[in-house]
Amino acid sequence: MHSEQCLDTLDFSHKLYDDTPRELEFQSTSVAEAEKWQRELRGKLTELVGGFPKTKCELKSETLETREFDGYIRETVLFQSRLNMTTYGYFLTPTHIDIPTPNATILCLAGHGRGVDDIVGIEEDGSMRKEYGGYQNDFALQCVAHGYSVLAIEQFGFGHRRDAVAHQKGGGSSSCQPSAGAALLLGQTMVGWRVYDAMRAYDYLATRPEVDMDRLGIMGISGGGTTSFFTAALDQRVKAAVVSGYFNTFKDSILSISHCIDNYIPNVLQYAEMYDIAGLIAPRALFVESGTEDTIFPIKATQYAVNRAKSIFKLFSVEDKLGLEVFEAGHSFFGVGSFEFLKKVL
Repeated sequence: MHSEQCLDTLDFSHKLYDDTPRELEFQSTSVAEAEKWQRELRGKLTELVGGFPKTKCELKSETLETREFDGYIRETVLFQSRLNMTTYGYFLTPTHIDIPTPNATILCLAGHGRGVDDIVGIEEDGSMRKEYGGYQNDFALQCVAHGYSVLAIEQFGFGHRRDAVAHQKGGGSSSCQPSAGAALLLGQTMVGWRVYDAMRAYDYLATRPEVDMDRLGIMGISGGGTTSFFTAALDQRVKAAVVSGYFNTFKDSILSISHCIDNYIPNVLQYAEMYDIAGLIAPRALFVESGTEDTIFPIKATQYAVNRAKSIFKLFSVEDKLGLEVFEAGHSFFGVGSFEFLKKVL
């Protein structure tokens, strides 16, 4: 008589998930307890993503080019985020309306694809799109259209910041692999590398007099949503985060569905689920948007995770600082409720 056969690897992973208690799951009953829990989980999460450099390198920022377009000015900028790594991006200033100085500013982060150019309307041949396009719908330009100043940076491994092999393969090819694998071999993570780039981006923004450092936002979709989410959790300078096409549960997304290796943080599920990490953003603001047909971040799990995170925001008496918009589409940027939300909180 053979013993019961267990050949399903996903079923094994789910059972292991169910049997693994989250050591830092949110259980606080007072604000004081919750703040202590936040400090502990934030410290552990920093450790899990591989930590950050103990000393910051000089930014050595420079502007390569300034161009005027209908409604905004675009500066191409560079700065050093860490030793041996330069960050590339665009600083966008609205000109179609009178804006305050300093102005609320949003850090925009693209997902997998062609990188930062694909959220500021630049086609692969260098020409400008005439209307919003692609699954990311040029959300950096949408921010500008709503009156925000924008810093859109290239994520590590995308677009302008790839290895030679990825460049040879064309505009949509990333170097997440082997870069994210290299990070893991070194006891670090791509999440940590990208979050630190975002933190240094805020350091760069602090050097610009036109930026209101008390009104900083972050926005990203997919892989950009990942970085936006973890940056908001770890850097309290972020006052409002818009996370598109990412927020879910680890169990129902990256544990169960094939994803890029850049998503993975070793051992994170020993300590917290994604909705617990969302609680690190409270009492600051978080807005989640997700499509009903998103095949890599299932909508039911997104709704469940938002409902779990609500209890943390409720304890801080800021239920209105957590928003969710579900829209009828696949994995894409929607940007309707999110901008209404930002008007109120930023």
